[in-house]
Amino acid sequence: MHPAEDVRLVIVTGMSGAGRRTAAHALEDLGWYVVDNLPPVMVSRLHDTVRAEGITRLAVVLDVRGRTLFEELPGVFAELEVAGTTPEILFVEASDDVIVARQESSRRPHPLQGDGRLLDGVRRERELLATLRAAADLVIDTSRMNVHQLTSRVTHAYAGESSDRLRVTIMSFGFKNGLPVDADMVIDVRFLPNPHWVPELRPQTGLSQPVSEYVLRQPAAGPFLQQLEELMVTVAEGYLNENKRFATVAIGCTGGKHRSTAMAEEFGRRLRAIGMPTKVLHRDVGKE
Repeated sequence: MHPAEDVRLVIVTGMSGAGRRTAAHALEDLGWYVVDNLPPVMVSRLHDTVRAEGITRLAVVLDVRGRTLFEELPGVFAELEVAGTTPEILFVEASDDVIVARQESSRRPHPLQGDGRLLDGVRRERELLATLRAAADLVIDTSRMNVHQLTSRVTHAYAGESSDRLRVTIMSFGFKNGLPVDADMVIDVRFLPNPHWVPELRPQTGLSQPVSEYVLRQPAAGPFLQQLEELMVTVAEGYLNENKRFATVAIGCTGGKHRSTAMAEEFGRRLRAIGMPTKVLHRDVGKE
């Protein structure tokens, strides 16, 4: 029999229409034992059962259809802690307008809509889930994602067997398009000269060698990245001590096309070089 501490348990939850089932299917494809819409009171018993069977990776999908979810979960988590398992929470969300559009396209009512508007149900659900979102280990905003991109994020976070290293997602973005709501840290690189004002570089992105070289050869770029790397080493140790296994670092410039993209790529390379599993995403690189 595997000891209780060998069981890794992920609670998959979040907003209706944000991609819970896509996330669950991604976990299932990775070999996780996935159970959907289980009453919270049953989670502890399921945990004990899979432990006895030698299953070491368990994911449970919970949503607002279980109205007593919010009352029962603290007690369930306390039971699991006693058994030696610290549950992780994967929370998927999207903006109100995106969720409304998705629900309307699927022609499905919102579970909390009742006789009111679809948007009323979305806002009610967001209020009910606020505490759970605040406690989440990993928040993924799917507003600008397709199913393949969400699957890639979940794969990066949960493909590894070991949970003794912080897994980092670096996201470049443009401040003019809004802050990423799922970021743990936001880094501003607008202090660097903007390649936008160099005519031959303007049409390119930070993924191109000329733009990357222009950004990275700026006197402040190297020292800044070195300090950022040292910060992540410190943060990683603290996060892991607090059983937080994921971090999303958003690096922003004005439009998310040049400076943030180049800096995100180089920062990702540096973190991978020191053994920190890192994925780099570019939220706004295709926008004008």
